[in-house]
Amino acid sequence: MPFPDLIQPELGAYQSAVQAPGDFSAFWDANIAEARAIGGTVSIVPAETTLKAVEAFDVTFPGFGGHPIKGWLVLPAHRSGRLPLVVQYLGYGGGRGFPHEQLHWAASGYAYFRMDTRGQGSGWAVGATSDPVGTTPSIPGVMTKGVLDKQDYYYRRLFTDAVRAVDMLVAQDFVDADRIAVCGGSQGGGIALAVAGIDRRIKAVMTDVPFLCDYPRAVQKANRDPYLEIVRFLAQHRDKKAIVFETLNYFDGVNFARQARAAALFSVAVMDETCPPSTVYGAFNAYAGGDKTMVEYEFNNHEGGGAFQDRAQMQWLAERFW
Repeated sequence: MPFPDLIQPELGAYQSAVQAPGDFSAFWDANIAEARAIGGTVSIVPAETTLKAVEAFDVTFPGFGGHPIKGWLVLPAHRSGRLPLVVQYLGYGGGRGFPHEQLHWAASGYAYFRMDTRGQGSGWAVGATSDPVGTTPSIPGVMTKGVLDKQDYYYRRLFTDAVRAVDMLVAQDFVDADRIAVCGGSQGGGIALAVAGIDRRIKAVMTDVPFLCDYPRAVQKANRDPYLEIVRFLAQHRDKKAIVFETLNYFDGVNFARQARAAALFSVAVMDETCPPSTVYGAFNAYAGGDKTMVEYEFNNHEGGGAFQDRAQMQWLAERFW
């Protein structure tokens, strides 16, 4: 297949034209403050597994609006003192799955938390968290769910959930608040980038083939969903382009990247038809933190680096946290 987007050297030089709204930081500060003020109850109970080398816990914590959000917490069985933390966010359509999946972080000595994604968890992994908030008309999926109003947009709730997960975890006596990392692939990578831009407690972000970046270019270049949900919405709501992109600007990874200061490890797949590689470089080149690295997979589509990138992440994070 041909390369679907820019290639080097033009790819690496790409600069996004996205500019943050003037009240971008104030909008997110208000969202997080509102969720914290609502509060809610945290539940951490042992999960029923046969795992012996790690301990797994079924977690419920208050997210946006105090809504109950699920997740799996996995800790090394033999541990002492406070542990560095890795929080993982999930790709589009997926849920938290099962606690025995993705044990490499706990096996490497980290406290590991995999956050469920509200209203998803039926596309490729089982989820357990609903989204109780209704919205205006939308295309199936969540890309246009509430997109006519930034206060109603789905990702306002999801990004707030993601920060509240960090709030819940740093309050635990097994977490070292000075060693917090967030990670994820595709949608999860976009969420991780948003959290790094909102929350200065984050010391490292690992974002693989990130989604939710450079929306104006993404909807022009993507050959696959989910960005095409926006295209189909605008094909019907022909008069709503300006307000749709005004809303999306508050949720664009390029704008979060400009606010982030954590050490950052990005990855990009140059044949990616889902998240155009130029949009990933748009976020990377805008990233304000000085310690940033891009790993490029020239001949891969949206699967990106897979286990190769897992290995790269473990090596990279160990150099910063151990």
